[in-house]
Amino acid sequence: MGSMSARAEPTHPLHVRDYRLYLIARFATIIGQYGLMLVIAWQAYSTARLTMDTRAAAVQLGLIGLAQFLPLFVLTPVSGWVADHFDRRKVAMTSILLQMVCTAILGVATYRHAVSLPLIFTIAGFLGVARCFAGPAFSSMAPRLLPMPLVPRAVALGALVWQSAMVAGPALGGYLYAVQPWLPHITSVGMFMVAIVATSQLPRIPPTQADQRRHPLRQMLDGLVYVRTNRLVLGAITLDLMAVLLAGSTALLPVYAHDIFHAGPEGLGLLAAATGIGAGLTALWFGFRPPSTNVGNRMLLAVAGFGCATALFGSTAFMPVVIAMPIAVIALFFCGVTDMYSVFVRQTLIQVYTPDAMRGRVSSVSQLTISASNELGEAESGFIASLIGPVTTVIAGGLGAIVIVAIWSRLFPEIGLARRFDAHNIDDHNPQQEKQP
Repeated sequence: MGSMSARAEPTHPLHVRDYRLYLIARFATIIGQYGLMLVIAWQAYSTARLTMDTRAAAVQLGLIGLAQFLPLFVLTPVSGWVADHFDRRKVAMTSILLQMVCTAILGVATYRHAVSLPLIFTIAGFLGVARCFAGPAFSSMAPRLLPMPLVPRAVALGALVWQSAMVAGPALGGYLYAVQPWLPHITSVGMFMVAIVATSQLPRIPPTQADQRRHPLRQMLDGLVYVRTNRLVLGAITLDLMAVLLAGSTALLPVYAHDIFHAGPEGLGLLAAATGIGAGLTALWFGFRPPSTNVGNRMLLAVAGFGCATALFGSTAFMPVVIAMPIAVIALFFCGVTDMYSVFVRQTLIQVYTPDAMRGRVSSVSQLTISASNELGEAESGFIASLIGPVTTVIAGGLGAIVIVAIWSRLFPEIGLARRFDAHNIDDHNPQQEKQP
């Protein structure tokens, strides 16, 4: 690896200077992203509530999620191809710069009391474009900075940084918004600047190889082909997609904070942070003791637990006010714990078993499914909440995730047969899997 010293082989990812810079860039980017996303949801909902009732305002939350998902849906094949054919460092820096500009524009509008729903939707769309290109570039960058034996530990460490930023971002955004509505925007701009500086200090990460024999459009489809032919990866990705699509409650947190708990932006920040804290602590545990046996069945149980925790959160609307908020925080904490298991398994499989030459394209497919379950899930939650109410939507989604686990355990027996993170183990239970060059 050109970015590592030839004098001594590192024994931990943090021993590698370039990986430390990478983590700083990722942390700063994510804390800027997620702090801003929560504030955008709050601004959209509170702006809509000036002229709309609760259900109509919930539709606006759904549209915000859709505005962020559509660029990902359209541009995912392109973004993965770009990450595999251009310097991933430059791709990441350009994407962060676009996010910084969008954040600054919304911050100025907030300071001038000129925020409107059309402006929020426009900014959300451009942020979706930026995240579409940043995700594959960053995700496929890490294995080039480390020896392959350190990659699984780096996955857990990266997940810890991700979840820590997801905790700090929404919580910080909520509290800063309560002080001054424009403060979280300025903070995000500062975080994006830190990310750009840290990324600029990394070495060039040019493409491993350039395949000139095949049309770029066919190359863009390689990531989809790889995922489709690997039954274990396909099952893990789609399980997470369907479970979070049904049971994701993030989009409706503003409704609970605003109209059920009457907790304001501070309470919204606490609810959003609870999930990240649970996931972050789980990732920290994996950094020391990652799961190594019977990982498939444990993942199935974790996704079922995610559905149970989501249903419990939804039911807090029927509880006395004095205990509703604490139980909601506990339920969201366990949502984070259980979700992290699935994330860890999926990301480890992708990073370890995907050839570097197509790692960007496979990462873009993974990002699309994550965004489909998050942004599209937010849209779905918002629209359904407008029809049957937010409380019923959350509870039914949690129960639906449990049903999905039962179905997927039959459709994809390879998940339950996966015992450990080992290539021979995976191949033994996927005898018809097509090998990638």
